[in-house]
Order: sequence, then C-alpha cells, then structure tokens
Amino acid sequence: MDSRKLAVLLAVVVGALAILAPSTASAWAPADSASIKPGSETVTSGGQCTGNFIYQDASDVYIGQAAHCSSTGGQTSTDGCDTGSQPLGTPVQIEGASRPGTLVYNSWLTMQQKRESDEDTCAYNDLALVRIDPADVGKVNPSVPGFGGPTGLGPSSAMLGDTVYTYGNSSLRFGIGPLKPKEGRVVQSQGNGWSRDVYTVTPGIPGDSGSGFLSGEGEAIGVLSTVQIAPLAGSNGVGDLRHEMDYMHANSSFSGTNVVPGTEPFNGDLLGAISGG
Repeated sequence: MDSRKLAVLLAVVVGALAILAPSTASAWAPADSASIKPGSETVTSGGQCTGNFIYQDASDVYIGQAAHCSSTGGQTSTDGCDTGSQPLGTPVQIEGASRPGTLVYNSWLTMQQKRESDEDTCAYNDLALVRIDPADVGKVNPSVPGFGGPTGLGPSSAMLGDTVYTYGNSSLRFGIGPLKPKEGRVVQSQGNGWSRDVYTVTPGIPGDSGSGFLSGEGEAIGVLSTVQIAPLAGSNGVGDLRHEMDYMHANSSFSGTNVVPGTEPFNGDLLGAISGG
C-alpha cells in the first residue's frame, strides 16, 4: 500500500475512533456552572428521586436513579422480580435539563425479562439509567457537588465501620443546601454483599431514593434504595453498585456503560461539602 492510501486509511480509522470514544473531561461543563450533575432531582411519572452518578458509553450519556423510582407498585413493594414498573421509553424530568430524559435501563424490568430467581438479587438489585437528551449533554458535569469525585467504581466489600458520603436532593428539603451532603458509617452487610445498611447524620427521606454513596476514598459504591424500618430503624439500605453494574453488563445491551469519574478531586471534608453544595 502506498503512503497516500495509508494516510487516508489512518485518517478514517482515527476519525471513527473519535466518534466511538467516550468524551474526555474537557468535554464536560465546568463543575461550578453545570446544571446536570450527580444529585440532580429526577421525576418519573410524578415520583421524585435523586440521581446518583453520571454514566457514559460510546454513544450516550446517562444519569442513574433507582429502579424503584419508576415502580407502579406500592411503597412496600420492593421485590424487583415481581413488582411492576413504568416501561422503557418513559420520559423522566431531570433537574437542569431543557428536555426530558428517557428511561433506557431498569434492573427490575431486566430481572423480570430474564426470570431471575435469586432472592438476594431480586430484593436488592435497584438501578436504572436515564438517557440525557443530546441537547442537554453540554450541561453535564460528573462531579458530586461539594465532595468531588467519584474517583471510579468501588469494590463490593462491605467495609463495615467505614465512613461513607452521600448527597441527597429530596424536594422535602426545599433546596436548603446544608441538608443535602451527609456523612455516615456502614453498619452491616445484607443479601450476600448485594446491599449495605448505613447510618448517616440524618437518614435518607422520600425523594433521596437513588442518590449515590461514595467510599472514604471517593469511589462510587452504592445507590440509596430504602429507608430501613427493620432490622435497623432509621438506617439507609444502600444497594451495592458493583453488583448492580455487573448484572447490567451481563444481562443487557449496556455492557459498555460505566460510571464517569468526576472532574473535581474528591474531598471528604463535610464542612467543605456543605459550603460547596
């Protein structure tokens, strides 16, 4: 092959890779002015939740929420293998977006389609992805307000006694910034590693569902699924994000979708998070 043909071929390959490759940090909106970020409110069929992290694959950008945010069952219906849900394609309002997002992955719907029978998986696999409209992708930053990060996807170890951080954005807080960032500790593991019980300074409240949890090193480790009544009253039931992501990768078309690291360095200083949230 002569040098001219080789140059043309290389240009075509590089161009294709540029189209397929995920956006780099420079493509994100600045953290201090982005209107869509981890912690943004999401509203599905009238029910308000909190987005956890930003996700990306070769073609789209997503914000995560809990699968139960689109549930059609009652508040006590938490088994994802037999509780109804709004279908894929359901519009989702995203705080800061000009257009609705679209529900494109829901672990409950996936488990029902796959006829999942493992009790722990059915009880604790609670993750959904909402595709952000391309018109709004330029408004996105993946950093967690105040805390920064995530530094990546964390491990599934229970980390009993370890410090964790979360950012809840329930509308019941009426936009009061100091109430949004919280620090907590892992008190026990549930469901053979599928979930953790976490005590935070103030427990999660309705509307915080779906919010993300960071490890003490800033890793994305969990998604708020329930506010526990038993066995530990007032604790947060936090689904293990590594388990949930592994299930999604293995059982859906989102095998290449991953958590986007924040553009801002992680800082576990709660006072700094409060002032910066």
